[in-house]
Parts: sequence; structure tokens; C-alpha cells
Amino acid sequence: MERIAEFIVDRRKAIVAVFIVLALICAPLALFVKVNYNIIDYLPESSQSTKTLALMDAEFKDSVPNTKVMVHDISLPQALEYKKQFAQVEGVTTVLWLDDVIDIKQPLEFADQDLVEQYYKDGIALFDLAIKKGYEQDAFDTLCDLVGPTNAVGGEAASLAAIQGAAVSEVLGAFIVLVPLIILILALSTASWLEPLLLLLSIGVAILLNMGTNIVFTDVSFITSSVSPILQMAVSLDYSIFLLHSFADYRKQYSDVNVAMRHAIGTSFSTVASSAMTTLFGFLALVFMQFLIGADLGINLVKGIVFSFVTAMFFLPSVTLGVYKLMDRTKHRPLLPSFANIHKALSKVAIPVTVVVILAIVPSFLGQSRTDFLYGSESAGGGTRASMDNARIKEEFGSSNPVVLLVPRGDVANERLLGDELLKLSHVKSIVSYAQIVGTEVPPEILGAAITKQFYSPSYARLIIYTDVPDEGELAFATVGEIRAVAQEHYGDAALTTGRTPNLYDMKDVVQSDNLQVTLSAVLAIFLVLLITFRSGLLPIILTFTIEAAIWINLAIPYFTDTHINYIGYLVLNTVQLGATVDYAILLTNTYLRYRKTMPKKQAMHQALGTSFKSILVSATTLSLAGFTLFYTSTNPIVCDIGIMLGRGTLLSFALVVCFLPLILQRFDSAIGKLTWKADFLAKPKKQRAKATAH
Repeated sequence: MERIAEFIVDRRKAIVAVFIVLALICAPLALFVKVNYNIIDYLPESSQSTKTLALMDAEFKDSVPNTKVMVHDISLPQALEYKKQFAQVEGVTTVLWLDDVIDIKQPLEFADQDLVEQYYKDGIALFDLAIKKGYEQDAFDTLCDLVGPTNAVGGEAASLAAIQGAAVSEVLGAFIVLVPLIILILALSTASWLEPLLLLLSIGVAILLNMGTNIVFTDVSFITSSVSPILQMAVSLDYSIFLLHSFADYRKQYSDVNVAMRHAIGTSFSTVASSAMTTLFGFLALVFMQFLIGADLGINLVKGIVFSFVTAMFFLPSVTLGVYKLMDRTKHRPLLPSFANIHKALSKVAIPVTVVVILAIVPSFLGQSRTDFLYGSESAGGGTRASMDNARIKEEFGSSNPVVLLVPRGDVANERLLGDELLKLSHVKSIVSYAQIVGTEVPPEILGAAITKQFYSPSYARLIIYTDVPDEGELAFATVGEIRAVAQEHYGDAALTTGRTPNLYDMKDVVQSDNLQVTLSAVLAIFLVLLITFRSGLLPIILTFTIEAAIWINLAIPYFTDTHINYIGYLVLNTVQLGATVDYAILLTNTYLRYRKTMPKKQAMHQALGTSFKSILVSATTLSLAGFTLFYTSTNPIVCDIGIMLGRGTLLSFALVVCFLPLILQRFDSAIGKLTWKADFLAKPKKQRAKATAH
């Protein structure tokens, strides 16, 4: 460590130059990182939806409808003209309307009215469009221009377009809200007006390095793009704060700033590394998710922690040595109290908080496993045109949710029989297939590929089944199960389904199986880090339980308030809250163990709280504000759920660490001393031991 510290101090100008150059390179590179907005792409290759989508892309040129356009006050000829215009929009591969399912040259009164009213009623036409992946934003904007503000453009592609349109602005909006708040917190908690700017410069460089190096990946998910920079700043800002505080302390002992910085680096390196390791392992657990969005986010967060650590230990000391005189000139008196006697206030609430935790722990553990979950992001873009248009279309035509079924080609009669059985299902409205529209009498070969291409590939027949269920939920998933069961009776495992609801159905199966594995991986990894850190048989259990209790209470709140939350947000929060807030428990416990060598347990805890409370408060405030900022600035429900649960969970972890944990550490003080290697606790005086024995 001495050599590393000496190298940093001696080469500080070169180090600053290297980091600045890398940041300047990564800043424009970050703009070219491709963002994937389709959450379905992260399903594992083994899921039926992934297999079916790959097969359909290979077999069929025409895509499945993923967009709905509603136009008011038009006649049949005008509707056909609109259909031609929609087909010419770049990215639109398919346009389906009433003329594709019935002969509109015949009077509509003689046609199946239920079928007609799915596409045209009261002078309002509803078109089904397929927009090619990657063209959602541009096609949505063009379609909106074509139909004007009085009509509607909705569907899955429209929701994706809303996410794409809001993504960059929402991340910038989150930073615009969060950065001034963090500057205020840092100004209150530091001794110089320049320190907050130095800290933000350090973390800003780390964020640019992390975002720019994402260029090595094919793409990153929109969740990673939205959440990762905010979480990286909130979680790792402590590394830089600790370094500057340590430098300030050593400057009181050494007049030479270079010597003071070498000592500060040496002292901070192992402490910050330990803190970074617990957070890193918590994030690393996400990599083990079968649902690959976990790996996408986990790798990015782990990379961010590494960059933050390296920046705090190399770049920040180098910059600080260059501006320390300016720091001295901008010093101000402490704006926060010392919190030396904070134990007096905390001791009054410690017992009530402990009682509440003990009473709530079992119901919370059970409740958090029974929460109602959502799996997609269909409500994304709330308040945007896409979300309002979706509501307008649903109000006029009800839900019309397509499920695509692929079966082996060759038996038109069996296709017709399958379609007839599917139509008997209570939530199937209609079916668009060759057998249902043309019939079994006319062989597809007679009509030619130009007419049959949307129904047949060389090997498969495609049926588009329209249901009246929402995108997800018990009813939607039950309907998918019924469709798959009927299809399997006719074609066995060769029948494959895809579409919005089948994709979410498969996602549900995947992420639910991820839950236990990811949670156990995170808990085990953190437990092992704590075991190595404290070399104790009891402390890892106490600290892990403290944070897990906060997590269970946090995740049980939606169950007891009858609120749906997104399962991806739930799963991510499970690991992020553990990895990010266990540091509070580590800091308090380490400080307590240090004081316990020279003081009785009660006095040691009073000193430990007075010493560590300020750091824990600043860290928890920063992280909770980051969470609440994500919640208030994002229109994506997954990001919103991560934000609200992170903000709330951080405050719960903070409360348990400063109220519940001190009481537990004192209660098990004797056992901790015996089960911790080289604890060296101050022994009780002989008279006190004899009195305790007599009692």
C-alpha cells in the first residue's frame, strides 16, 4: 500500500491527465451505445417465446401486429386509403384491417357483426399494424402525424416508442433533480465549499468511464441505461467522501500534504475496498439470473463499482493535491451537528423499534413472497400520447390482445378444426388464419405465395388469435395456458406460441425461478465477505439478518397495501438493497468493535454511534434520494418500482442499523467477544463480574 500511495502522489499529474483523457473519450462513446427497449429479448434461449420468435423471423417475412391505429369518422373507401398510407410508412411491414377477414364489397349487415366490430363500428376504423424492431420511434411519430391529434396510435410498439422517447430526457431529468440535492447534502457534511464539486467530479468521471465502456457490448437494456448511472453515483459516492475525510484527518498530524495524502490513501484503500466488495458481490448475484436483463444490469453495476473505486483511489487524491490550497481558502464551519450524543435520542426509540421488528419479521417474510406482481412494462409512458391513446382505443374497442400460434404446415382441415376449438374458448374473439378466412376447400398452392405469405411459410402455418384479455394477469395467463393446451392436443410439442402475453407468461416462469437462486447467491456472497471481514461466527449472521429484515419489511409493504409491483424491480431491489446498505451495518459494527477494546459495551456503543452516525446518515440520505428521484422522474413502471423500493428500503435499512442493530450487538456482546477472532473486548472489572455472578 505504501508503494501504491507513493506512486499516486508522485505521478499525480500524469494520473489526472490519463483519467481526463479517458473520460473525454468515453463521453462521446456513451452516446453510441445501443439501448435495447424490448424486455422480451432478455428471455433465455430455452423459453418457448424465444424459440418461436426466432423461428417466425426465419420462416415469415411479415411481422405480427404490435400496433393499433384508430381513425374516427371515415367511410370504408377512406379506411382503405388510410391502409395504403400506413403500409408506406418506413418500418411498417404489415397492415391488417376488415378487408383481410371479410369481403367488404358485400353489405356489412350480412357479415358476422362481432367480427366486423373488431375493426369498424360507428364510423371508427381500427387497424392492426406490425412495426419492425428498431423502427418503433420513427414509425410512431409518422403515424401520429398521419392521423392527427384527434385519432389514436397505441399498442406494444407505441409503448416502446414512448419509452425510447422518454429514456434520455428522464435520465438527464433525474440528474438535474438529484445533483443539486447531493451538492446540498455534501455542502452540509463537508468542511469546504470546494469538496462537493471535487466529489462530483470524481464520481462523474467514474460514471463516464462506465457508460462509455458499454460500447464493447452489443447493447444495454433500457433499465440499465436508466438506473445504472444514478445507482453508481449514489452507492459509490462514499468512497470519495471517506478518502477526503481521511486526508483532512491526517493533515492535522502532518504539515506536508504529500505525506498526509499517502497516509490517507493507505488507510482508505482497504476500508473502501471492503465496502466496495460487499456492494460488488450484491450486484454480482444479478448475473446468475436466467432472465438475462439481470446479467445486463449486474455486469454494468459491478463495472461501475470498480471504476468508482479506482477513480476514488487514484484520480481524486491526484486532483485534491492540485487544489488543496483552494480547498483551504474555501473552508467553512461545520453545518451539521457532531452527533456525538445521538445515542441519547436513539436509545429512546431503540426498544420500540426492536419490538416492531420482532413482531413484523414473520408477517413481512411471508407477505413479501405473496405480493401480486407485474412482469412487463405495458403501462410505460404514463401521461404520454401512447398511454392516453391506448386508453382511448380500449374504451372504443375493448381489449384486443393477439396471440400468435405456429403449427406444422400440411393439414388445412386440422388447422380449421383447431381454429374452431379455439373460438370456443371464452376469451378468444376471433382468429385470422388461412383455414378460418379462405376455408379448407381451396388449396393454398392455387392462390399463390403473394396471397398466402402471411399465413404460410414453407414449413409452418400461422394463426393470429385475438383475445379480449389484458396483456398480463391471472386471466391473461390462464387464457394462454388454455390456447397452448388446445394446440398441443392437435400438434403436440410442435405447436408454438408467441405474442405479448405468451412472452410475459414465459417471463413469469423464468423470473420466479430466478428469485431463490439470486437471493441466496447475494446473501451467501455478502455473508462470506462479512465472515472474512470480521472473522466472527456470529457477526455475519447478525448483520445479514438486520439488512434482510429491512428488505422483507420493504418488499412486504406492497402486499399489505394491495399494490402490484413489477417482479423485475422486486428481484433487482432484493440484491441492490442488500449490497448497498449492508455497508452501514459494517461501519457501525467495525467502530463498535474498535471502541469495545477499551470501553464497556454501553459506552463503546455510544461512541460508535456518535462517530459513525454522520457518515451513515449522509450515505443513506444520498441513496434514498436517488431512489425517490428515479420514482418521480421516470414514466417506466419497472424503473419507478426500483426507485420507490430503493428509496423506502434505504430508509428502513438506516433505521434498523441505528436503532435495532445497536441493541442486538449489546445484547449478544458476550457471545460476539467469544466467537470473534482476536476481539480483545475489555474485560469486566473483577467486582462487577462477581456481582453479575451472584445475581
